[in-house]
Amino acid sequence: MFFIVGIGLGDPEDITVKGLKIVQNCDRVYLEAYTSILSCGQESLENFYQRKLILADREMIEQHSDELFAHSIVKDVALLVVGDPFGATTHTDLILRAKEKGIPYQVVHNASIMNAVACCGLQLYSFGETVSIPYWTDSWKPDSFFQKILKNQQMGLHTLCLLDIRVREPTLESLSKKKREYEPPRFMSVSEASQQLMEIIDKNPSEISENSLVVGLARVGHKTQLIVACSIKEMTEQDLGPPLHSLVIPARECHPLETEYLQQFNLVKL
Repeated sequence: MFFIVGIGLGDPEDITVKGLKIVQNCDRVYLEAYTSILSCGQESLENFYQRKLILADREMIEQHSDELFAHSIVKDVALLVVGDPFGATTHTDLILRAKEKGIPYQVVHNASIMNAVACCGLQLYSFGETVSIPYWTDSWKPDSFFQKILKNQQMGLHTLCLLDIRVREPTLESLSKKKREYEPPRFMSVSEASQQLMEIIDKNPSEISENSLVVGLARVGHKTQLIVACSIKEMTEQDLGPPLHSLVIPARECHPLETEYLQQFNLVKL
């Protein structure tokens, strides 16, 4: 059997009882380590699960998944995913490949940022399409996600912005070499995302301005969770600490209960 187990957001104990039993009984347990990260780290997971974990990086998941499936034919193999297994299309693709090979699979769900974002007080059924904000380079500055934010705004919906994660990304110089070299890990902050939004706003005036309200979330589900609500311009100067960060752009008109709940997160000096 091939198991994909969601392990939650911020603590080793976030795994479900069902998921923990699977992890402790499997012959091999992999930890997917590129679509997200867990604040507690791999060692804490291993101590709590009482199992050694095999780190599965991007290359293994996307290019060498046959290794996962080969062992699944004769043994029970689990792939641990931060949040929920269906929080990333990568895992949907894995399941499709398992089905093609006739390998039985089982999915164990858990909390993810897609539903835990409600911790800021904005109601889940009032969220529109989720967008991803990628890191820019000097020569590549995609901004198509901004049109989706505007569309949500026009429909009176909130937008959850997932911020870029770059783990074990090969350097451009090494792509043509036999030996790969990798960039240092980077995790986009709400400050960096807001700076990119400011640049888009300057070039494309719209109903979203530098004074529009945004909500910054850091390490949701962890004991160090932090939430700050302020303008986009003010968010460019905020340091919410270590990853992971997410950014929410609320609808122009919020429900009175949403507004009341958000007030507790009004900008304070960090």
